[in-house]
Amino acid sequence: MSSPAVEASRAILSTIDLSKYDPEQSKLMDERCILVDEQDRALGAADKKTCHLMENINKGLLHRAFSAFVFRPNDGKLLLQQRATEKITFPDMWTNTCCSHPLDDFEEEKVEKDQLGVRIAASRKLEHELGIPKEQTPVDEFQYLTRIHYLAPSNGTWGEHEVDYILFLTANVTVKPNLNEIRDHKYVNKAELQAMFDDPANSFTPWFKLIARDFLFGWWDELLSRKDASGKVYAKSLAGVADGSKVVKMV
Repeated sequence: MSSPAVEASRAILSTIDLSKYDPEQSKLMDERCILVDEQDRALGAADKKTCHLMENINKGLLHRAFSAFVFRPNDGKLLLQQRATEKITFPDMWTNTCCSHPLDDFEEEKVEKDQLGVRIAASRKLEHELGIPKEQTPVDEFQYLTRIHYLAPSNGTWGEHEVDYILFLTANVTVKPNLNEIRDHKYVNKAELQAMFDDPANSFTPWFKLIARDFLFGWWDELLSRKDASGKVYAKSLAGVADGSKVVKMV
C-alpha cells in the first residue's frame, strides 16, 4: 500500500500566482526540492512553490531539507538568524543558523551516501543567506546527527512538511548577510537562547522550536563537555551521540 507521500508525488498538485510576493524570493520558488517518502527514500522532484503549499502538504507531499547549526569554537555560542520580512514562509522569525533544502537541480546535492548532498547544500546556503565563504564551511566538517519528519503550517497558504537533516558545524565564520534572506543575526549561549524563548516578543520557526525542545540543549551540553585540549568545541566530537539511521517522526 502506497504512503501518502508516494500518492501525493503522483497526484496533480495545486499551484499559485507569486506575483504579489517579493520577486527575488518568488524566483527561488522555482528551485526543485527532492521529494521523499516517510523513510526518506527519494521519489522525484517538485518546485519549492509546489512543495510549500499547504493544499499539497495536506495531501502528503513531503520533501528533504536540512537545519544547520554553526557554533563558535572558542566559546560554543550558536549563530542564530532572523528570517527576512521578504520571505514567503515564516517571515521575521528567529531560527537556527541556516535552514534550506538540497536541490534536485544539482547532481551533487542528490548524493545520499554519508549525507554528502545535504552537507554540500548546507555550505551553499550558508554562503547565499549569510555570506559565509564556502572555504569556512568545509563539507567534511559538518557533523550529521539525525533526521526529523515534521509538518508545520506557516499561514493559511504556506507551510513545511520535511524530512530535515540536523547538521552541526564548529567554525569561525565571516557573516555578510543577504538582507533579502535575513534581517538580523546574533550569537547566543544556552541561557541567552532560553531567555529569547521565554520572551513573548520573539517568534521562532516551528522546526527550530521542535529541535530545541527535544534535542538541541542536550547535544549542546555534550558539545561543551567535549572540548579539546585547547578548550575549543568541535562538532565532529559528537559522532555517535545520536542514532542517525532512522527518521524521527515529530508530526
